[in-house]
Formats: sequence, C-alpha cells, structure tokens
Amino acid sequence: MRSVTLLGSTGSIGTQAVDVIGRNPDRFRVDALSAGGSDLPLLARQAATLGVRAVAVADAAARPALTALLSEAGADGVEVLAGPDAATDLAGRGSNVVLNGITGSVGLRPTLAALDAGSTLALANKESLVVGGALVKAAVRHEGQIVPVDSEHSAIAQSLRSGASSEVRKLVVTASGGPFRGRSRDELRDVTPAQALRHPNFAMGRVVTTNSATLVNKGLEVIEAHLLFDLPFSAIDVVVHPQQMIHSMVEFVDGSTIAQAGPPRMLVPIAFGLSWPDRLPDVDVGIDWTQAASWEFLPLDDDAFPAVRLARQVGEAGGTHPAVYNAANEVCVDAFHDGTIGFLDIVDTVAAVVEAHASAGAGDASSVEGVLEADAWARARAAEILKTA
Repeated sequence: MRSVTLLGSTGSIGTQAVDVIGRNPDRFRVDALSAGGSDLPLLARQAATLGVRAVAVADAAARPALTALLSEAGADGVEVLAGPDAATDLAGRGSNVVLNGITGSVGLRPTLAALDAGSTLALANKESLVVGGALVKAAVRHEGQIVPVDSEHSAIAQSLRSGASSEVRKLVVTASGGPFRGRSRDELRDVTPAQALRHPNFAMGRVVTTNSATLVNKGLEVIEAHLLFDLPFSAIDVVVHPQQMIHSMVEFVDGSTIAQAGPPRMLVPIAFGLSWPDRLPDVDVGIDWTQAASWEFLPLDDDAFPAVRLARQVGEAGGTHPAVYNAANEVCVDAFHDGTIGFLDIVDTVAAVVEAHASAGAGDASSVEGVLEADAWARARAAEILKTA
C-alpha cells in the first residue's frame, strides 16, 4: 500500500485523485491534504472521509474555520497547518507519493520538498518544473522519481515505453486549440472572460482554462516536455487535435509513431501518476472503436496564438526567462478577468515583460531565491506595463 500526500486536493486534479484513491482502498492510504482555502468545507469532508493525519491550508487566517469544520466532520485529531509554507511542510514528510496539483509557481517549494524527501512526485503543477528548471532536475534522486500527470506528458511517458530514448526522433504534443480555435487575431480582440472559460473538453480552474484559450498552457507544456524528456525544442512539435482523444505521440527514428489515446479526461493520467509504473484496473472507460468517428489534426496558427512560439524562445534562453514568462502571464490572466485588459493583451504583455527581462540580464536561476526574485520582478513589471496601457 502506498502512502499519498495530495496537494491541491479541492481543485480539479485533487478531487479526481480522491475519486481514484477511493476506488482503490487496498492500494493507497492518504496521509495528508493541502488546499488554498477557497473551499474549506470540501477540504474538511475529504479529510474525514480519507482519515488523514494532517491538512494544510495556504490562507493562514482560515485555520480557525477549518479546525471547526474538521470537528464537525468528526476529524478532531487531524493536525492543521496554515500559511504559505504549509504545503511545503506536508510535501517534505516522506509519503511514498506526493501529487502536486497546486496551480502556479507557488508549487515550486513543495515540488522541491517532495523530491528532497525521496517521494515519488506525481507532477500536475507544470509551473514548478517550468520556473524551477535546473533546480528541480538537480533535486531528482533517481530515474522515474518525477511522474508527469499532465495528460500530454503522461501520454508521452507511456508511449516512450515502446522504444529506447536513443530511438526517439521527436515528440508531438497535441492541443485542443481551446474555445477560439480557427479564429484570426482580429477576431480575438473582443472575446470575453466568460467565453475564454468555455473549454471545449475539460473542466479546469480559471488560470489553466484561460491559459488553454491563449495557448500559454501549451507553451508551458513544450518547456515541460523539454525538461522532462531531455529533447531539444526543435524535436518537440505541437499539433491541434480538437477531439483530444490522442493525448500526445512519440515518433521514432524508423518512422513509427506511437500514440496514447483515450477519452478527454484526466482520470488515467492521475491514476498512472499515483500507481506508476503499474496500471490500475477500470480507471476510465475505453474508446468504443465500433462507433464511427473522425479525428482532426491541424497546424498551430502562430500568428493568432503566439504563446507557443514565445515559450520556445524563453525555453531556449533558459535561466530565469521561463519563470518570467509564467509570472507575467499569471498577472495578465487576473487583469483580463478583472476587465482591465483585453484577451490579446495577455500574451502581448508577457512578450513585453520577457523582452525587458532579456535586456536586464538572464537573472540567477541557481537558487530558489533567485528564481522567485525573477518571478517577483516579472509580476511587478507586468503590473507597471498594465498601468500605462
């Protein structure tokens, strides 16, 4: 039986992980849960149902309310941690598996804590790898310690079982194209936040869903693929696949392509992250191959959606450039939903911040403090640009 710590347990990834674990009580025991604090009643119910030893909430002011809710749920003896370092504390306690489902660069310290403790890291928090880069890779103690949970990277990891790493020619990362697939840049000027949140296939949080609409999410995934699988950016393609039945592909040197296919849901990647290298039975329903279906594959429109091209540039530049890209985007997503800027201004502003960072120097990516300093600089610079826009 594997012990598990779930970070971000009340979010989309976390709630689905709870579902997978609940259907496999003989395989997993949940030691601890963490959440931001937006849904304390759900966190308390999860803690009581799973019988955890500890819970953490990022909002320090939420401790009294969470303690009361735990008592009401019959979980009085649960240890309660609160504050910005609470999730990092839990991540470093040595569970067999730490599933990091936190959104944003705040997931970096928990990622490093889990790796340092020797836990297997089921990584859904792509931002921590993107912004931490060399720091995260240096913290890995053994091959297979990081298991990707993003559906695209899980698909690549599964497909790579078909051959040796030396036999790989390129990775093909699929993208739904988001809710605005097929629109020109001019047609994107007046789209609304509500429209941006209507992802055609997945139900996700505000930041990730908006990133899927701008394709910033795909840009982050290209950088993540480069870091996870040690392939140059020139060997990582992006193709638009609206149905999202094929989650990604690996092309080998002999011309063979291995694709991982399944319904556009996250249950299998989450389950695989928890149980790697084994598969759990009956995690999701398979594809009904007896039914007629058409799957499309389309080129990415870099003019309408320049986020992936920009991500390749910052990935190639290295250093703290990916951290700046991510941080500036998080600020711009909030501004877009606050009605301060338009949809196109998101990536345009990120590009301006990245350019300013390149002029100022690459920054110090050799320490957490250096990476977070670049993160803070990018947020301040993005806010400054937005004020004058």
